[in-house]
Amino acid sequence: MTLKSLALAASVAALATGAFADGHANKVKVGMITTLSGGGAGLGIDVRDGFLLAVKQAGNDNLEVVIEDDQRDPAVAVQTADKFIQSEKVDVMTGIIFSNLAMAVIPAALAQGKFYLSPNAGPSQLAGRGCNPNYFNVAWQNDNLHEAAGAYANTAGYSNSFILAPNYPAGQDALTGYKRQYEGALAGELFTQLGQTDYASEIAQIRASGADSVFFFLPGGMGISFLKQYADSGLDIPVVGPAFSFDQGILQAVGEAALGVVNTSQWNKDIDNPTNAAFVESFQAEYGRLPSLYASQGFDTANLLLSAMDKASVTDPDAFRAALKEADFDSTRGDFQFGNNHHPIQDIYVREVVQEGDVFTNKIIGVALEDHQDAYASECKM
Repeated sequence: MTLKSLALAASVAALATGAFADGHANKVKVGMITTLSGGGAGLGIDVRDGFLLAVKQAGNDNLEVVIEDDQRDPAVAVQTADKFIQSEKVDVMTGIIFSNLAMAVIPAALAQGKFYLSPNAGPSQLAGRGCNPNYFNVAWQNDNLHEAAGAYANTAGYSNSFILAPNYPAGQDALTGYKRQYEGALAGELFTQLGQTDYASEIAQIRASGADSVFFFLPGGMGISFLKQYADSGLDIPVVGPAFSFDQGILQAVGEAALGVVNTSQWNKDIDNPTNAAFVESFQAEYGRLPSLYASQGFDTANLLLSAMDKASVTDPDAFRAALKEADFDSTRGDFQFGNNHHPIQDIYVREVVQEGDVFTNKIIGVALEDHQDAYASECKM
């Protein structure tokens, strides 16, 4: 369902730490632009639902959230951002799923002095030379999960991978990331169309390539189409991918064709810490479904913001920025820290698709990269 506008006011008053000695209320208005319709809607819905669950649990009536659908259209996203900044007078922006939309919106928002907290998209341009003091990515830098897949491919003994991804910023980062860690040869490398649903040509090229493994990044409906067609093709070449192509919503649509597939992620529902266990339980109770990677990122993004609100006023940008950088919140991932470029330094896990009752899901089977920082941090001059 498309939410044209949503204002959130919790019933519980802000904690004493959320106000200051002079009696000034630490009010923050958030503008969330995310994908709530069309292809990729499930990703945006999960980010939104995770974010709003954290806000509800905090009960902080100083936080207001307005939400609109970007329809996965850069022009719509830019128009909405302009409205949020000029008319809604938001203090903080968040929500964008796709990197082409992020690059259309975020630099302009930062230039106007707004804070941006990314719950998903992490294009390389914003991690390196384009880093910004007011930009914080709570999920990853785009290359990270793909780097982990490359590292796993080495340990699995793969030496001739066929790799493919859509031709847009995150897809380009995906193949770059895989190749950065992968030590073998390439049987083939393809960029597909964003939103593509027919992969007969690509599967034929994989079949003829002599590949011993396939790495692909195809988020949302693209991944569903590819996995179903791959299974129907009868190919038995092992598939490796990032969590984006094997996340909770996708697995239910793909079904048995995904069983046993290995993928990489910085989060899973079985990460063993109290915050994550409580999040998984409360998300299921609130929405009637298991949370996804995207839901966990929305949840963490809201809790990062709330932690900063407890320490500083958004009207004091330097203090608020310092509070965000401190990241003094309980993450679903456990320990959480930002690197110098305001992107996470974190473990990235190896997961396997399994079936639990009637539900297809993932379980952690190892760690691909420990305390991993993105490759672009050294280019950031902050």
